[in-house]
Order: sequence, then structure tokens, then C-alpha cells
Amino acid sequence: MKKFLAIVAIAAFMTSCNSGSSSSESTTPADSTTTTTTTAAAPDSSAAASSDTTSKMANVADSAKSMMDKAKDKMDQASDKIKEGADKMKEGADKMKEGADKMKAAVKK
Repeated sequence: MKKFLAIVAIAAFMTSCNSGSSSSESTTPADSTTTTTTTAAAPDSSAAASSDTTSKMANVADSAKSMMDKAKDKMDQASDKIKEGADKMKEGADKMKEGADKMKAAVKK
């Protein structure tokens, strides 16, 4: 379960980092005389995009931490239930052993 949640968290992180638009634009020229030009983004827009990406990554990290905390709580609860079950099984086994010992003692008399 831990591995699954780790994979989901990493996938969410990778997806959020990749959610921006692709920076490469490709166009097929109609003939050999046509040329394509690309313009560079203004410095303000790249800073805003970087800030937006950073905030998205922080949100994903917070979401992943929250999911991991919830998973840890569930695993702790499951562990407690398993321990309780093991204790009950041990008590049952001890009672069966006592009963068997009584039966042996009764048969010997």
C-alpha cells in the first residue's frame, strides 16, 4: 500500500510539473519560401509562469503529504487491529492448551 501511494504521489507530482504548455512549436511550411518565426516570451510572463509552476508544485507536495498522513493513520489502525486479533488468538490457544492439559489429567486418573 505504501508503494502504491508513493507511486501515485510521484505521478501527481510529475503530472503537475508537466501540465504547462509545450515550449516547442512546430509548423509545416507550405512551400520552401515560407519561413516561420518564433517570438520569445516577455520576461514578466516567464517569471509568472515560473511562480505558477512553483505554486502548483507546492500544492502537489501538500496534497501528497496529506495523502501520506491519511495512509499512515489507516495503516496504524490496521496494525492495531492485527495486534488485537493476535492477542485474541493467543488467548484462545492458551485456553485450548489448558483444556487439553485437563483432559490428559482426567484420562490418567
